[in-house]
Amino acid sequence: MHVGMSTFFQNLNGLTDHEVYRKELALADLAEPLGFESIWSAEHHFDDYTMCPNVAQFLTYMAARTKRLGLGSMVMVVPWHDPVRLAEEIAVLDHVSDGRVILGLGRGLGRIEFDGFRLDMGRSRQRFVEHTEAVLRALETGILEADGALYKQKPIEIRPRPFRSFKGRVYASAVSPESSRIMARLGIGVMIIAQKPWEKTIAELEEYRAVYRQMHPGEEPPKPLMFCFVSCHEDAAVAQEMHERYARGYSRSALAHYEFHNEGLADINGYEYYGALARNIAKHGIDAFVNFLADLQVRGTPDQVLEQMLQYQSLTDCGGFIPVFSFGGMPYDMAEANMRLFAQRVLPALKAHPVNATIGGIAEAA
Repeated sequence: MHVGMSTFFQNLNGLTDHEVYRKELALADLAEPLGFESIWSAEHHFDDYTMCPNVAQFLTYMAARTKRLGLGSMVMVVPWHDPVRLAEEIAVLDHVSDGRVILGLGRGLGRIEFDGFRLDMGRSRQRFVEHTEAVLRALETGILEADGALYKQKPIEIRPRPFRSFKGRVYASAVSPESSRIMARLGIGVMIIAQKPWEKTIAELEEYRAVYRQMHPGEEPPKPLMFCFVSCHEDAAVAQEMHERYARGYSRSALAHYEFHNEGLADINGYEYYGALARNIAKHGIDAFVNFLADLQVRGTPDQVLEQMLQYQSLTDCGGFIPVFSFGGMPYDMAEANMRLFAQRVLPALKAHPVNATIGGIAEAA
């Protein structure tokens, strides 16, 4: 099984932004020597939820500091970018890394970010589809062109020319059922970030797979990637304390950033799913949602963490995990110990677990 790790650049612990960057980059430098197979980060803007506004820039830095790590975006938010510039950035990153890019794309959810970019959030789904189709074609053909309702571009060459196909190494975050169907049609793999009851996640994965097989006869859908926040300690009680403080801290920050509790999201075209979520939060309370979201994450002793992750793999048939070790205001000495213990005691067993998948052209360990 493929196992990477993700930096998060979250600033909830009173440090300066510069201090957060030095600490997160120090964790990132541990990824390759500790045996992880890829490194990831997520694009966000304008607040302390996570502070990596240019994922390609961060991954280019990491490409120069590593030799074999896959370089993953979780995600680049397509509607916030000019497709030509996005295709160029991806092509450059793939060249300087000798083809190590694992491309994660998304359409965005944070209203603060759409407002900051002066974009109509209600057109994000259509913009995502049109921009993504144009970018993915360009990464295969070297020519970017589009004639959509929102995006038009006369044919223009992408230089440096893409040198390796991105087929099989493109994923997208898909939380709503409608987004999952779009990913299947586009031939894109799915990233799972646990946010809903498992029965719903599994049902939506099955629908995605059915649509994928219908749209791509004779081709099996890519196995999904799963992202999770991990609290690992030799003492189960300490691991539970880490979980209760920092996983719940992450959950509260996600609630605040995405406004999951804002029923007004239902009035924005394409975000009706989140209106239903907000009504559910209003019914059961914010604390109940925060606890629910946190409790989907992974925690315990190394053996308990391994057991939980293998259970999640069985439920989702995922091809790999991308754990996050620093989040929710966790002190960096604790985050590093968390990551090192996972790498020593959990990572080897996960990598040896057979799932018959190749992630980003990186075959699973024998």
